[in-house]
Amino acid sequence: MVNSQTRHTPSAASPWLLPVLLTVQFLVSLDMSVVNVALPGMGRGLHFDPGSLTWVVNAYALTFGGLLMFGGRLADVVGRRRVLVAGFVVFGAASLAGGLAQSPGALIAARAAQGVGAAALAPVGLALLTVSCPPGPARSRALGLWGAAGAVGGAVGVLAGGLLTDWFGWRAVMLVNVPFVVAVLAVTGRAVPADTPAAARQAPRPRLDLTGALLVTAGTVLLVLGLVRTETYGWASWRTAAVLGAAAVLLAAFVVTEARTAAPLLRLGLLGTGPVLAANVFGLLMSAGQFAAFYFTSLYLQQVLGYGPTATGSAFLPFCAGVVVGSALAARTIGRYGPRVLLTAGGLLGAAGLAWFAAAAAVDGGFTGSVLGPSAVASVGIGLCFVPLGTAATGSVSAGEAGMASGLLNSSRQVGGAVGLAVLGTVAAHASGAAPDGAALVHGFSAAYWTAAGLLAAGALAAAVLYGRGGGAGDGAAPAADTAPAQAAAG
Repeated sequence: MVNSQTRHTPSAASPWLLPVLLTVQFLVSLDMSVVNVALPGMGRGLHFDPGSLTWVVNAYALTFGGLLMFGGRLADVVGRRRVLVAGFVVFGAASLAGGLAQSPGALIAARAAQGVGAAALAPVGLALLTVSCPPGPARSRALGLWGAAGAVGGAVGVLAGGLLTDWFGWRAVMLVNVPFVVAVLAVTGRAVPADTPAAARQAPRPRLDLTGALLVTAGTVLLVLGLVRTETYGWASWRTAAVLGAAAVLLAAFVVTEARTAAPLLRLGLLGTGPVLAANVFGLLMSAGQFAAFYFTSLYLQQVLGYGPTATGSAFLPFCAGVVVGSALAARTIGRYGPRVLLTAGGLLGAAGLAWFAAAAAVDGGFTGSVLGPSAVASVGIGLCFVPLGTAATGSVSAGEAGMASGLLNSSRQVGGAVGLAVLGTVAAHASGAAPDGAALVHGFSAAYWTAAGLLAAGALAAAVLYGRGGGAGDGAAPAADTAPAQAAAG
């Protein structure tokens, strides 16, 4: 049962709190995409072997995805402000080290350290937003801005990567984080409330589930590693089978351990709550389709339409605008329609936009018909999903488990993105053939878009079916954390 002292009562928050939390989401998303355009410059500048350059991207993905659940639960136990500050310090120091790196190994290590910092920042940001904003319109607006910040960060990362690389060189894409981190740390002490961590509130004093943390971190790292290397080794390779098999064993051991642990890293009963289950399944499927669609749109613009890095990044700006519109619309209507309706409608609209991408892709395609129109539809649909996604994942959870729920959602989205890129990359490669020309590339991209559209449609169906299962919030807006039902923390 939840001790009444662990429930959160929203209080007046600093006007700087929301900007700090939005900066968290923006930076984490920015650094997932900002280095992509700079990779050729990094390879030339530091004399990377061709096969090792992808580890500049993979190192971040591995540590970020592997440590998200640990970062979220650590914040519940030792305090959110402490973990947030530590995450900013690690993220900023790693960015500085990466910008000054003199060898491939140093840059890859810096990117891995960035992922560690991001794994602390991302779940804490959503957890703080949930427990600090009062339920109702204020929280819906904040969740809408949170979702928009993530989408804008990902898209701006592509644009900023091109501009910074063209104007200042590849080191600028690492160093650009440092002034953001310094500015946010300067106001964090006043902006973020000093919470009393669960470890200090409860008797007996709970311990951090280190066994569970090691199992889920190792399992998730191996899962992401196996997926990101399928482009090199293929799905039928014994290396892929061995890594994914080891990941499955470790994650199964994690589930068994959590079922028997008094203070688990992830309370399995959390997934018995319909809104939480629906949010995580939807988040995984939406991210699988959305991240892959970003990737293939970038390739289509550059490899088929002949856009340069800066023009490619600029082409993503309408998508940013559409996400903001969709998020604002969701914030205004979630009280009327509830998370289930918005997740279903947003998923279907996003799927329609991706299907338009698939149908309109052509060697002689124009920006308006092949990019702008599909982007407008897909982005509004995806933007509709962020407010109900955050509400469903965390709104019916006790304040003492907000970090746990946030870490789970972020893990689902990160793993979904890795799965989507691996699977859709295979789909595109199979459809385009061994030595593709422009027409064959378009055929492969179109096949990937159709698959991405199917993933979003499946997510919409999952939200419609799963949301009401296992109790939890009804079909309206999720209740506040301070009024979460007692079963939310039952073992």
